Amino acid sequence: MKKPPTPPPPPFGPAVSPTFRPLPKLLIFLILFLSVTYIVYTFKLLSSDEPCPDESIKISSISSPPFFIRNRTFPNFPLKPHAQTEIQDIVFGIASSAKLWEQRKEYIKLWFDPRKMRGVVWMDEPVGTKAEEAELLPPVMVSEDTTGFAYRNRQGKRSAIRIARIVAETVRLGVENVRWVVMGDDDTVFVTENLVRVLRKYDHKGFYYIGSSSESHLQNIQLSYGMAYGGGGFAISYPLAKALEKILDGCLERYPTLYGSDDRIQACMAELGVPLSKEPGFHQCDVYGNLFGLLAAHPVTPLVSLHHLDIVEPIFPDATRLEGLQRLIVPMQLDSAALMQQSICYSRAKGWTISISWGYTVQIFRGIFLAREIELPSRTFLNWYRKADYTAYAFNTRPVTRNPCQKPFIFYFSNATFNSSGGVTVSEYMRDRVAHPFCKWKMPDPAELHMVMVFKKPNPRLWDSAPRRNCCRVLGMEKEGVLGVDVGTCREGEFVD
Repeated sequence: MKKPPTPPPPPFGPAVSPTFRPLPKLLIFLILFLSVTYIVYTFKLLSSDEPCPDESIKISSISSPPFFIRNRTFPNFPLKPHAQTEIQDIVFGIASSAKLWEQRKEYIKLWFDPRKMRGVVWMDEPVGTKAEEAELLPPVMVSEDTTGFAYRNRQGKRSAIRIARIVAETVRLGVENVRWVVMGDDDTVFVTENLVRVLRKYDHKGFYYIGSSSESHLQNIQLSYGMAYGGGGFAISYPLAKALEKILDGCLERYPTLYGSDDRIQACMAELGVPLSKEPGFHQCDVYGNLFGLLAAHPVTPLVSLHHLDIVEPIFPDATRLEGLQRLIVPMQLDSAALMQQSICYSRAKGWTISISWGYTVQIFRGIFLAREIELPSRTFLNWYRKADYTAYAFNTRPVTRNPCQKPFIFYFSNATFNSSGGVTVSEYMRDRVAHPFCKWKMPDPAELHMVMVFKKPNPRLWDSAPRRNCCRVLGMEKEGVLGVDVGTCREGEFVD
């Protein structure tokens, strides 16, 4: 008798062991119950409006979404009918980057007042800002992607395209009741009252492109003397800004080899046929070292802006960069029109020449120097192209001193108050304690002074008439070691003699 054939193996593995026993029904029901409970709990968690604790921390540390920022950007100021340009008629577009934001935002806090001003900081990527700090700053938005634009300048950076497009992106926000769009960098400080004074000279309904050139002649030659340098800031009338917005992207495609954002804007202005209206109060500060010479002999024009504040030395020797700028806020609030304005006078009895940069410094020189020389900036700074120093500035300069005895005694601004009874500001300037060389000249030594007090009546309409330096008159010794000087509008027939 033959043995019956062995059955084939199951298709998916070996045969089940004869010792296998099915799971108890109670265990199966337990597994099913736990699975259903897990699914129901997960669904309830996902549908809840309350974020988990970790998520709430992350949400509070990132920038708000664009729609929220847009609402915060342009507060509803009470817009009363007004003929002249006011600060609320301006929208600022500020170029920044996430890498430098923590440091640079401190400069913006110095001049931007969110209660009165409108503007946006345009960033390359999102940044975190604490709620209490955000109230002191313009809202932050992230620029659009620009990778589709060609950039073929080996010395520059692609960020130039992003920054150039800030004008268009600001216009596209659809702000109402705007007369001017003002561009600047995050390391630019504006004197906003003087900015308004300058813009009032122009018809905001026309096409105006307003700014200034570089202090470096070589920079202007390589880029353009007809270009407003973006770091120093520039203003575009709103009709022109809207016209620029329409052509900007196509224009950028035609200039892939240009270096920066500001020369791209100027190239597009050339296509629109709009020249630069030059205002020398916008300062690019394309120099290295000490700005003293430039600020002590400021042009006869309102001080509008200062740029490259991270590159130059602090403007006061006994303060940090930020502290020095904060010190300027006092004279700025008392008499912004006169800030940094130079006056020149003489103490004939002592044989001194006195130069005052109001709100910043007083210089006393031994000897009588002509106004034509003292009004030139002394070369306390270095050229942007250091090999071309002394020879490649875009303005006339003079050496700090030709004779050791001519080294000026410098008094820096320390404090100012307003005397309401006399209607004058009283500003104090303390002597800088640097060493001076021995001098055999037979004349009184300015080293005997420790302070200069300057009395000046504020004149907010200073720039409504033809530009002219204020005159100063030496009053004499207020008390031992303190020289008094009066500064004000020149009287009939008065001049520096």
